[in-house]
Amino acid sequence: MTARGRYFRSLVAGLFAGVFWVDTALAQDAGCTFEPVAGTSRQILRCQEGLTIIVEDGARFTLVDRDGNGNADAVRLRRKALLLEAPASGAKGGFVVVTPQAIAAVRGTKWTVDVGQGKTSVFVLRGRVAVQRPASTAGVVLRPGEGVDVEAGTGALTIKRWPAKRVSALMARLGQ
Repeated sequence: MTARGRYFRSLVAGLFAGVFWVDTALAQDAGCTFEPVAGTSRQILRCQEGLTIIVEDGARFTLVDRDGNGNADAVRLRRKALLLEAPASGAKGGFVVVTPQAIAAVRGTKWTVDVGQGKTSVFVLRGRVAVQRPASTAGVVLRPGEGVDVEAGTGALTIKRWPAKRVSALMARLGQ
């Protein structure tokens, strides 16, 4: 198995071993506080270790504390989009976003994850993001300006440079 395969396998194993789920209403218990964005229905989650999550109105997600230290180090996203900024000094193994179609793991980056219409779209603004399907050890690493659309199946993931119009539309949904 390649080093990348071992990395992805350890991320998946770490995510599901010994975690407890934190409802978004209990964000404070996961080391996060909600901050409403004036004049909008969006919210910003400010978490320990410098993690910031901008939540699209109507997003459905659950914060996860994989290592049991009281701080969110993962999120399970079921609907809509999040804009995440995780500093390099964040949680051991990086911050992880799990959706029905994909797992995205990072450290020291700014990226979006959008779930809808049977697919997960991941786009990187800064840094690098590793993306794979939950049941796979094969994945891709995205760099700034790159994105991937992950649908159910086993086909190879295709990295694409997203057009400015697509990026602008997604960022507008997130108030950026």
